[in-house]
Amino acid sequence: MAKIKGSIVVNMEKCKGCEVCMVSCPTGTIAMAKEVNSKGYYYAYPANPDLCKPMEKELRLMKGNEAIAEAAIRAGADGYFGYPITPQSEILEYLMEANPAETTGMVVLQAESEVAAINMVYGGAACGKKVLTSSSSPGISLKQEGITYIAGAELPCLIVNVVRGGPGLGTIQPAQSDYFQAVKGGGHGDYHLIVLAPSSVQEMADFVDLGFELAFKYRNPVMILSDGAIGQMMEKVYLSPHKPRATEFPEWATTGKPATRSRNIITSLDLDSNGMEDHNHKLQAKYAEIREKEVRYEEFQTEDAEYLLVAYGTSARVSQKSIQLARAQGIKVGLLRPITLYPFPSKRINELADQVKGILSVEMSAGQMVEDVLLSVNGKVPVKHFGRMGGIVTTPDEVVENLKSKIIGG
Repeated sequence: MAKIKGSIVVNMEKCKGCEVCMVSCPTGTIAMAKEVNSKGYYYAYPANPDLCKPMEKELRLMKGNEAIAEAAIRAGADGYFGYPITPQSEILEYLMEANPAETTGMVVLQAESEVAAINMVYGGAACGKKVLTSSSSPGISLKQEGITYIAGAELPCLIVNVVRGGPGLGTIQPAQSDYFQAVKGGGHGDYHLIVLAPSSVQEMADFVDLGFELAFKYRNPVMILSDGAIGQMMEKVYLSPHKPRATEFPEWATTGKPATRSRNIITSLDLDSNGMEDHNHKLQAKYAEIREKEVRYEEFQTEDAEYLLVAYGTSARVSQKSIQLARAQGIKVGLLRPITLYPFPSKRINELADQVKGILSVEMSAGQMVEDVLLSVNGKVPVKHFGRMGGIVTTPDEVVENLKSKIIGG
């Protein structure tokens, strides 16, 4: 059978040489010419046309926020309820423009407030539906009461926080200063969210499906904790095929009272203290199972590392370049990137503490994750923090200099 091939046509006179098509091409078909067009731009051209072929997964160039929205449609989501706030508004805007109600039946609704949005999620989740919401830091703060109700009622849902700098209204620039709020439970009571931390646009898309999977597996809210840099950056994304929306309801869902079973009552309220304590013991047992089975992380050049960086999200991307710079100077450093912030990869960090001389926690905050790193290390080696605040993204050189000053020379 003949191989299926594609074709690319470039209007070389209109090309401005931005190179976006070249870096987005997964097969290396496109290259930049060494000559310029009549407007003085180096132009793209199909340098390797025989390599051009259809992909098994659909490939697009997308913002992180757009990738989350498209992934939600393809994951078979039943409903999205949100409210605009920078830097995550593209999620709502993309869904409104896509209008999936006409193609999949997914409801997309801009609520009158963040409080209304999270309670709409509460209602949809209680019906066993696959529902999500998104916001940015101040908006997530407004949702906290509803999030605790959902956690207490043991309902599955997906919550996206594209973090901006604070406190207060702060700035619209990226930050990681919502770590405590996400990981420690920003609302009241003893509860936890499962928290996923993407470091690329691809993971923004991938973690939507994973988030729903974990939410329904444990009947627990899941948060994707991103930031304004990843939400706004554009990268190529492989999109998964569409999943049909579920037509069967979980046995615990509120679907009316059939004659075959007793009523399903969804609530986080129990006025009997013994009953409430029993429920809390049940929740803690669930969280223990999550800590046992769902830890996710990624390592870079830790095999021979004498020093370790711990970073997530945008800070992890920066730290990968810092490793290159440090190793060029003869400093053997590696990186552990937590993918799940809850459950935190404490066991692996503790193991690496037996190998390295010191650890630097790199964050876009005043120092929040560093507390969990310190607890994980349990005094085996020095642990220090380096971070920028106010929406400033650290540079690879700054990370290396702080590694030298705080860990190696400390």
